Amino acid sequence: MEVKKLEHPVYKRIVLKVSGESLAGQEGYGIEASVISSIASQVKEVVALGVEVAIVVGGGNIWRGIAGTAKGIDRATADYMGMLATVMNSLALQDALEQIDVPTRVQTSIAMQQIAEPYIRRRAIRHLEKGRVVIFAAGTGNPFFSTDTTAALRAAEIEAEVILMAKNKVDGVYSADPFKDANAEKFEELTYLDVLNRNLGVMDSTASSLCMDNNIPLIVFSITENGNIKRVVLGEKIGTIVKGSGK
Repeated sequence: MEVKKLEHPVYKRIVLKVSGESLAGQEGYGIEASVISSIASQVKEVVALGVEVAIVVGGGNIWRGIAGTAKGIDRATADYMGMLATVMNSLALQDALEQIDVPTRVQTSIAMQQIAEPYIRRRAIRHLEKGRVVIFAAGTGNPFFSTDTTAALRAAEIEAEVILMAKNKVDGVYSADPFKDANAEKFEELTYLDVLNRNLGVMDSTASSLCMDNNIPLIVFSITENGNIKRVVLGEKIGTIVKGSGK
């Protein structure tokens, strides 16, 4: 008789950063139901291990502030529109999670009481302690800041042990775009200084500096393969890990 090994997560509290583009799947725009269901199922696997999960979702599948600026829209206005896009994605993800019996709360940085709670740090931590997934929506509530920066800021605030950056096109950090450069090298481990100095584009410089200053590791991996979030949480070495120093 085969004895099943006990699974012990290496992290107790995580922030999962999901790009808006990943929710669009093959469509390239909007929300693909099969993709969001897959992400929800993977999150459920991690919650079942006793891991406290907070999620930050981007809005690029609906609206990108920078793209709006290029069309002549005021930058602050375009960024606020992007924040609203992240709320739409967060509500969709909340619905997908609750359909599979994962209790979830959405907290927004911009007050909208009818559909979500306001972001309150202590309340967010209490939800996590009770086993609820918390989705942080509407970015930081301020224009000129990305959802990458939101993930770094919220991770520092709730004292998360790691940020998991889920990608839908690449499986880690490369020296160049692997779709354009066949010689692009995949890194297994980097420091935030490497990321900043080499302009690798893992996350924006504000987010990278915030993670570096608060010593929050970042793991970049592919979310398209089912079970990858669980593998990362259990300590399997997939993707690329970015740390605060070379130690």
